[in-house]
Formats: sequence, C-alpha cells, structure tokens
Amino acid sequence: MKDFTVIAHRGASGYLPEHTLESVAMAHAMSADYIEQDVVLTQDDVLIVLHDLYLNAVTDVAQRFQNRSREDGLHYAIDFTLVEIKTLSVHERSNPDGQARFPGRFPHRDAIFQIPTLSEEITLIQGLNRSRRKNVGIYVEPKSPAWHAVEGKDLVKQTVLTLADHGYRKREDRAYLQTFDTHYLEYARNVLKTDLKLVQLIGDDSWQDSASDYTYLRTEKGLEATARLADAIGPSLLQVVNIRDDKIAGLSDLVVLAHRFGLEVHAYTLRADQLPVKNLTLETAVHFLRDQAGLDGVFTDHPDQVVKAIR
Repeated sequence: MKDFTVIAHRGASGYLPEHTLESVAMAHAMSADYIEQDVVLTQDDVLIVLHDLYLNAVTDVAQRFQNRSREDGLHYAIDFTLVEIKTLSVHERSNPDGQARFPGRFPHRDAIFQIPTLSEEITLIQGLNRSRRKNVGIYVEPKSPAWHAVEGKDLVKQTVLTLADHGYRKREDRAYLQTFDTHYLEYARNVLKTDLKLVQLIGDDSWQDSASDYTYLRTEKGLEATARLADAIGPSLLQVVNIRDDKIAGLSDLVVLAHRFGLEVHAYTLRADQLPVKNLTLETAVHFLRDQAGLDGVFTDHPDQVVKAIR
C-alpha cells in the first residue's frame, strides 16, 4: 500500500484554534505524521507561530491595543514584543466582519488560549514524542519572508537557526521547511546551506503579494528546476484535481510530472467540513487522492479522520 503522509494543517485547527499549544497536543494525539507551523517574527525577533502577519483575525489585539494598528487598521505581530503578544487571548479564526470563519468549529469567542513561540511548540512536540513513543515531525513555513525583509528582518535565516538549535539540520531529520517564495527557497539551500527537506509551495498567480511564477512552477521545466532545490512541492488540491459542476472531472498532470523529477507532492488543504465536492465523503476523498491522484500526502484540518481512513 502506498505511504501517505498526514500533515496536521496549522496544528489541526479543525478542533481547537489554530497553532495553539492545545491544538498541537491534539494533533499529536491524533497521530499526524507532521504538524505544521506558520511563523512570523515579533518586534524583538522571536519566532511566534501565527498564520497571518497581523494578529486581528485570531486574537483580541484590537481591544487590548486600540492605538497600535497601522494605516490599514491591522495590528501586525512585528510591531509587538513577545511580552505584549503573550497578553493576548486567542480565539477561533474570524472573518473581517468579526464572524466565525468556520461556524461549526470551536466556539468562536471562547478565547482561552495563547500564541506560542516556535521553540515552545517544538519543545511540546518533542516532549510528546518521548512520552508517547512517537516520532511526529514538524513542517514549518516562514510567512512572507520578502515582507519581513522590507521590515529589516531575515525570517528564513532565523527559522533555519532555530530549527538547528532544536536538532533539525539534515534531510534525515523529521522536519520540512516550506515557502511559496522561490527566491527564498534558493536562499535557504544555496546561501544558508541548509540540508533540511525543502518544499516549494505553489499558489495562484492572482495573489498580488507573490513574486513567484506559479504557472511556470507547474510546468515540466519549472518542476525540473524546483527538483534541483527542493524535495517536495505543495500545490492546492484544485491544482491536482479538476472540479467541474461540483464533480471530479479528472486530474492534472502535476503529480506525474513532479514524480518524474523525484519530488513528493503534499497538497493543501483537506477539510472534513469543506470538501471540494459536496457529495464526497472525507474517506472517499482520501482514497481518491492517494490511490487515483497519486499524492504522497495531504495537509488536513482533521488528521484523525484522515488517519482512520487510511489505516
């Protein structure tokens, strides 16, 4: 049977608010193979685990620090010290209008959690690995490294150094480093000389904050170039599976081409409460993605359900 890597997306955010230490512990208990961390830097250069550059969508920062937003009305993590960020309460993700992004998940305004540092999260995972006799890995994304560079901070270097401090240095270690930015993939491999497993995430060319050519990255030449730097690619599910009229209409050639150049393919994001086809069950989706689409793994908000489907 084909191996299939289960990556807990943002620390299994389908059950508890994303990236919190509690959600990470839950993902570990649900036997995810890897747990994802998105990281940004604080004002005092501490890596914290946060999906966005700003704090508004998952914390009460607007209430606690009313006069600390930028011109766009958002409160950016980079403008706050770790001590200040530790005073914030974390809740389930909100839309800009303040309503819950996923209404059926953890009660939206029950803000009883905190933002962890990357070191805290790794310490928790490694401790659980020891006590549970497991070997769950980490899957880290430095968020918007080019934006951080404009702010005078080297996010990717700080991330690589922190991972090394915790024992993650080589391809054999249970860690992936992922980025949407091809330039910083090259920087990590060729300038920082990291030997970690690298992943080229593939987004959409309509994203205004991206300097990468995602259309090119999905071509044979693009994947061949990627394979000289990376060990895997991370496309969206809709770049692998063609959906038409709420039905699966076929597969792209992305997985076949990636495998031709020795690249693993870990696609994002499989959610039990937001399946790409309405009449599809999560179990059916997992088996289709593994056995028909040929994926090597998937990011999921519900790792327990994916693990149950494949094991």
